[in-house]
Amino acid sequence: MTDETEVKTPRRTADLMSSLVLFLIGIPLNLGIALASGVSATAGLISGVIGGIVVGIMAGCPLQVTGPATGLIAMVWQIIERHGLENLGLVVFLAGVIQILIGYFRIGPWFRAVSPAVIQGMLAGIGVLIFASQFHVMMDAVPETAGIANLLAIPGTIYESLFPGRDSVQHIAAFIGLMTIVLVVVWNRFAVGRMKVIPGALIGVAVATLVTQVLNLPITFVIVPDSLFDDISFLSPTQASLLMEPSIWLSVFALTFIASAQTLLTSTAVSKLAPHSPTDYNREVMAQGTGNAVAGLLGVLPMSGVIVRSAANVQVGAQTRWSAVMHGGWILLFILFFAAFLRMIPIASLAAVLVYTGCKLVNPRAVRDLAQFGMSEVAIYGATVLAIVVTDLLTGILIGFGLATAKL
Repeated sequence: MTDETEVKTPRRTADLMSSLVLFLIGIPLNLGIALASGVSATAGLISGVIGGIVVGIMAGCPLQVTGPATGLIAMVWQIIERHGLENLGLVVFLAGVIQILIGYFRIGPWFRAVSPAVIQGMLAGIGVLIFASQFHVMMDAVPETAGIANLLAIPGTIYESLFPGRDSVQHIAAFIGLMTIVLVVVWNRFAVGRMKVIPGALIGVAVATLVTQVLNLPITFVIVPDSLFDDISFLSPTQASLLMEPSIWLSVFALTFIASAQTLLTSTAVSKLAPHSPTDYNREVMAQGTGNAVAGLLGVLPMSGVIVRSAANVQVGAQTRWSAVMHGGWILLFILFFAAFLRMIPIASLAAVLVYTGCKLVNPRAVRDLAQFGMSEVAIYGATVLAIVVTDLLTGILIGFGLATAKL
């Protein structure tokens, strides 16, 4: 009995420390993803709670961390644009139900067979969309509605920041955003020893928040309602009439595919990082579906497995699923008792974190890896990226699938 207790104690300590690190990583990322997706800040945090507690308890990949993901930003943005914010919950709920069925009928591993060129092209295209839209937000400007329009508008936003008008604050927001990116890059590059445990995003946002508060800078800050329940929009039976619209189901299947593929690819990566923790892919996709169904009922962001947080969870030394579960609990306590602190965070700083993340998603190494399997794979990758940026995420993915299928 004593030996068993001695084994459990270090594992519990490791999970506790890992959960605190995940909490520190998750706060700025959940906030930034929520704002970039067009929903409230606390709606993103609530999704983080669901991903930690609900999905964490059921997960088939115990060390994977689930929450709002950068890979879903463009999809959520398009859902809101096409169907309205009030119907986001319906799409997320239906996608969650389909994920549960995918796991129940044991077809989850099929998503791992998707062409790597399409997956890498999808991630790169999403990265470009995130960068293009959040670049404007980082400078307190309003982004355009299309990816290509955002890219073309970047020179104008830079000009307005360099030569601001009398009442403009874009140059101030740009300074805060650029400072955040520099801090993230420098910290990730030069942090040593145990300092590496502290995420660069947290350092960048914390310093930016401190500077804006000390100098009382007149830029835009995170808006948080007085009550947590103000951001919860429960699914209504009246929305059932939308089930007859084909466009709703197109969005549902697109979200299901993207969330499931990203989750299961992340699960595979986590399995390689932690061979001692095997993955049940069908159980994992069922857990993700349950989390998304709950998120849909509450009208908050969808979720998937997130590689940045999952890798950090393994690297810090997490041993069991309880590190992810506890991190969801820390986020819940934070939004219940310390939500007022969120109002001190400048939006330019959160957008800067996403600009940096978008650049990281456009991974040049992926092109070199694909080139080993032939230039046709690189062509599929390039076509997928271009189609996503010029048209939209769903159209780009369909084009990528079509080209990959034609090759087969």
